[in-house]
Amino acid sequence: MSQTARLRRAFRTDSGKGLTLVAPPFIYALVMLAAPLGTILLFSFWTQDFLTIDRTFTLDNYREALSDPLYSELLFRSLRIAGAVTVVTVLLAFPIAYFVSFHVRPDRKSLWLFLITIPFWTSYLIRVFLWRVILAFDGPVNGTLMGLGIIDEPLSWILYNANAVIITLAHAFAPFAILPIFVSLEKIDRSLLEAARDLGESRVATFFRVTLPLAMPGVLAAILIVFIPTIGDYVTPRLVGGSGGTMIANMIQTQFMRLNNAPMGATLAVIAMLSVTVISLLLVFVTRRWTRGR
Repeated sequence: MSQTARLRRAFRTDSGKGLTLVAPPFIYALVMLAAPLGTILLFSFWTQDFLTIDRTFTLDNYREALSDPLYSELLFRSLRIAGAVTVVTVLLAFPIAYFVSFHVRPDRKSLWLFLITIPFWTSYLIRVFLWRVILAFDGPVNGTLMGLGIIDEPLSWILYNANAVIITLAHAFAPFAILPIFVSLEKIDRSLLEAARDLGESRVATFFRVTLPLAMPGVLAAILIVFIPTIGDYVTPRLVGGSGGTMIANMIQTQFMRLNNAPMGATLAVIAMLSVTVISLLLVFVTRRWTRGR
């Protein structure tokens, strides 16, 4: 039997058909994801010599990135902002998802989900600009508060700082948190809740002992979906963050585009990715331990 005939026979099997289906997306992921990540990793071990790249292997970039207080401050600030955005977003998203899942009639749930996705109708950049207008010193928030006599002068802590970044990002990522939580709540067998109530549990105890543990996969998904991309956001900090809201992604963009130091930008990107990976794995581990302990 020739080699061609053997290949044809192999591809006719179930495993061969499965390989044929998996191969295109695997190659696509390899080219579009693995190759760029590998390139960034390589760049982090090189150095920039004016307009040329010195490909001599070195750890100087990592030594500088880990010893320079500016980079450390930006990284920790990014983690704090991303953590605050995640907490605010998930805490606000859970009641909405819970209401839609448990208190909205089944024939109207699709309408509510449709309304939740309305923010996606406009560009992300436009939404950021709108929040800058809303939070401005002469914007609707300060104007309303001053008109009601609650404040005497515009609030200075709601724009061009970390607070503005948290508010804007929490709004931007709210639908991403609501949807996975809603899916997890929809999968909960309602008879389990009825059984808990029949056994004498209160509504609050039933929520914390039955509903919340069963919804944790969706909550964890929401946390990861919000936390991971927030670290890499540089548009929102640039437009509404000011000097107090600058994040590590802004420094990475500066290293690549303005300072012409791609190796240092790649190093900061690798450190940020490793930090996010470690924190995400810890969240997954803690959540699984807590869920199994319940």
